[in-house]
Amino acid sequence: MMTRLNILILTMIAATTYSAEYHVSTQGNDAYSGTKSRPFKTISKGAEVAQPGDTVIVHEGVYREEINPPRGGTSDKQRIVYRAAKGENVVIKGSEVVKGWTHVEGDVWKLVIENPESFFGAFNPFRTQIYGDWYRHKGRLNHVGQVYLNGHWLSEASSLEEVMKPAGETALWYTNDQRYPTDRYGPSVDLLKLELNGEKAAALNAVDFTDRKGAWTGTHKGDDYIKAAREGHWLKYEEVNFGKKTSQITFTCMTESIGGLIEIRLDSQQGQLLGICPVDYTGSRWTGWREFSADIKETGGIHTLCLVFKDKPEPEPNAEEVIIWAQFKDVNPNEELVEINARETVFYPRKTGINYITVSGFTLEHGSPNWAPPTAEQVGLIGTHWSKGWIIENNTIRYSSCTGITLGKYGDEMDNRAMSAEGYVGTIKRAHTNGWAKGNIGSHIVRNNSVSYCEQAGIVGSMGAAFSRITGNEVFQIHRRGLFSGAEMAGIKFHAAIDTLIADNHVYACNRGLWLDWMTQGTRVSQNLFHGNMSEDLFLEVNHGPCVIDNNLFLSSTSVSDWSQGSAFIHNLIAGNVWVSPQERQTPYHPAHSTELAGLDKIYGGDNRFFNNIFAGRDALINYRKGELPLFTGANLFLNKATPLDPEKDGAVMADFDPQINVVRDGNDAYVEMVFPKVNGLKTEIITTADLGEAAIPKLPYKNYDEADLIVNNDYWGNPRKTKAPSAGPFEDFKPGAVKLKVWPKNKTITK
Repeated sequence: MMTRLNILILTMIAATTYSAEYHVSTQGNDAYSGTKSRPFKTISKGAEVAQPGDTVIVHEGVYREEINPPRGGTSDKQRIVYRAAKGENVVIKGSEVVKGWTHVEGDVWKLVIENPESFFGAFNPFRTQIYGDWYRHKGRLNHVGQVYLNGHWLSEASSLEEVMKPAGETALWYTNDQRYPTDRYGPSVDLLKLELNGEKAAALNAVDFTDRKGAWTGTHKGDDYIKAAREGHWLKYEEVNFGKKTSQITFTCMTESIGGLIEIRLDSQQGQLLGICPVDYTGSRWTGWREFSADIKETGGIHTLCLVFKDKPEPEPNAEEVIIWAQFKDVNPNEELVEINARETVFYPRKTGINYITVSGFTLEHGSPNWAPPTAEQVGLIGTHWSKGWIIENNTIRYSSCTGITLGKYGDEMDNRAMSAEGYVGTIKRAHTNGWAKGNIGSHIVRNNSVSYCEQAGIVGSMGAAFSRITGNEVFQIHRRGLFSGAEMAGIKFHAAIDTLIADNHVYACNRGLWLDWMTQGTRVSQNLFHGNMSEDLFLEVNHGPCVIDNNLFLSSTSVSDWSQGSAFIHNLIAGNVWVSPQERQTPYHPAHSTELAGLDKIYGGDNRFFNNIFAGRDALINYRKGELPLFTGANLFLNKATPLDPEKDGAVMADFDPQINVVRDGNDAYVEMVFPKVNGLKTEIITTADLGEAAIPKLPYKNYDEADLIVNNDYWGNPRKTKAPSAGPFEDFKPGAVKLKVWPKNKTITK
């Protein structure tokens, strides 16, 4: 006879192994039970009831909601799965359809939302400006809200006047937000010189003042200037020759902020006001100086000149109603599908530690997440929010104001208040107190997704992407509109990709391909295709390694920007230039396979390994002469004037051979056309951990991302290499001559 204890044990076992299956349909009802015959109406209802081990199956249709899963799974085997029903098209949108547009004139229509709180709720994308650490607004207000016509977004204009012009190739929209863009350190002006237009009048260097308050001096490209003059600062210049009939003063200025006003006064900061010169945003420091002129009361002779710096006047308060003007060329928006953003995100847990979730087979689009720097909570169109063990697979993720997928940081009181190397070191230390370790955070899988039309990054993660696998994704059309700028934009951007695999991805038509920033240690970048990226394919910033980069196609005009050390490049095709820049910033390195800090050091430059690569860009390894640490090279093939750092015993240089590398697209297929040369003197070998030594700063060997010993014995497609004399570059065993190779999609299923 079964005892009560046995019955209890069997009941507990049954409870832990039972897995429920819930269904969601646009024709359902959240009051139903969630069975296939009585489905829920919203995915959020499925999330509310799902327990570890359960699956939420979503059927065909458009779902306009933000899913905030209240719980996750307990292990890889007991995860909560959200998936689209097999063969069904399921779209989750952060937007709402809007009607009621009225025609203004020409191509321009207007939408008035009289009660925004009722329409948007607590989050109004058209009153939320993009902002955060390392963000640059370009002197204009950029909102997280967007307008869509038949699924594709319009572009935000900087003024109503711009929208009222006839529509061009890119249709525009504008909203009635009167505020200035927020400046990280407040508005300010840099001043280089000033010139008076009177006959025989003076021209002054700004630093030649006789007295000042607040403003200080700096040097830019050899020029001394007044730096960051702001409200309350003033400069005094005695015995200034106004000459005869000076009626205008021209100031040479520079500012990355919204600028300000320069009051032109005689004698003192309270003296007679001659005129006021507005100074507007000029661009980044790389853009240079611009001239701004102000008419003044006609003045001559010798005087004391006082320049008083003021903020621009506060704009008028915003109206309660939201008005959107938009260009719809030859279209009545009331007869088309017009949508506007209404939610910040589509799938994102608002709590941290929601582990072991799978999201599979959806189209996720129209999100309004804000700027996601490494020092703040990183909200994405879909994101993991400081958790462990997610699988994001087989999705189409597109149209995000900033980021598509975030594997990122939690939020705290220091969000967007740590914009420096020292500030980020502090962020890392706080992350350790918030559980940053392999057992708690990371180990995500992001595979076989299409990620596009995101204006900051396709996939991003600060520390939360450690120990993850990013494979088989197609990432394109990232930060292409260029309405704002900053230091976080790329197809894929990771801080601390410790023991992370980035493989078999296709990253193209982005401002930058892959950006690995800080703490790239134990990382492997393998068998990826990069092309058509504006800045470079791979940016390595202030890392100490070890990092393995093998069997990749770097085909953009700049292939690699290396501001790091300790990387091993093996069997790559590097068709563009390689730029090198040692850095003084003190950045961390770690014990092997750990997030703990082992120390800080600067980037000396060098300490890289280059074996069995093909170079076809003019600047190959020669720029490593800037580095203090040695470079280890061998068996590389240098074509088309590509230059080694030093002669290689086992390498080959064919300076006059042009491989004629070209990328050809045919629909979603990508081909590489090139000519393989007949090579003499190249002596390649299979590269292993034993061949690479240790990275100089962390003093660690080059291992695989999974801690196994490294052996690079497969090519770009995963085909085995010859054990003796493998081919240089990413393709194994190709004969001399012209070829056309299909490089995307690959004929293999990504299951890593």
